[in-house]
Amino acid sequence: LAAKKEGCLQEVLIIASVLSMQDPRERPMDKRDAAANAHAKFDGEGSDFMSFLKIWDWYEHAFKNKQSNKELLNQCHANFLSFLRLKEWRELYLQIREIAEEMEFKLNTKAANYEQIHKALLAGLLGNIGFKDGDNDAYSGARSIRFYVAPGSCLKKSRPKWVMAAELVDTSKLYARCVAKIEPDWIEPLARHLTNSQYSDPRWDKKLAQVTAWERVSLYGLTVVPKRRVHYGPINVEVSH
Repeated sequence: LAAKKEGCLQEVLIIASVLSMQDPRERPMDKRDAAANAHAKFDGEGSDFMSFLKIWDWYEHAFKNKQSNKELLNQCHANFLSFLRLKEWRELYLQIREIAEEMEFKLNTKAANYEQIHKALLAGLLGNIGFKDGDNDAYSGARSIRFYVAPGSCLKKSRPKWVMAAELVDTSKLYARCVAKIEPDWIEPLARHLTNSQYSDPRWDKKLAQVTAWERVSLYGLTVVPKRRVHYGPINVEVSH
């Protein structure tokens, strides 16, 4: 629904279908370096979700230009991609696309940009956001949790200030898998029905001829707007008078 609104339904259907199954990338223990090198060309800048779109484009091109299934199978093996999982991904995408078309959702023909795609994904992943609040690798997440970016992520080294994740998995530590860099000002418009506001220092503003205060906005205990000047009159009529 958010993807329809943002104009990125095509991309989000591809991502949504792959997130509901096992990762199509293969990482055999005895060939980990070779697999990492083969997968490097699919790295999405600032986002593991974009990596899936790159894999999809590669597979669609290989699928349409294949001479035989055996040739496609060999190409998948050479790139450390699972032939069966890619096939499953394509079938799942077509099923979800059919449902979307039955609901008269129109797929975008113009390629969507990073912001459109990630705002649509963020609408469904608001509980999986995190803020890097120190020099270490940990992120402060919703409801006072702390998590780490999983080792396989393309964001492991860059460690942006704000991230969202497709899932949080508790192993030796709480790891965020399939992670993307986000902008904090995307969060509040998508989460208005979930945010809490606290107000401080109400005062008469002579210039504006109104009572103003500072507002702090939080989502699941995580501050998303630290300090914003607001008109306090409609918020607390009695105090403002």
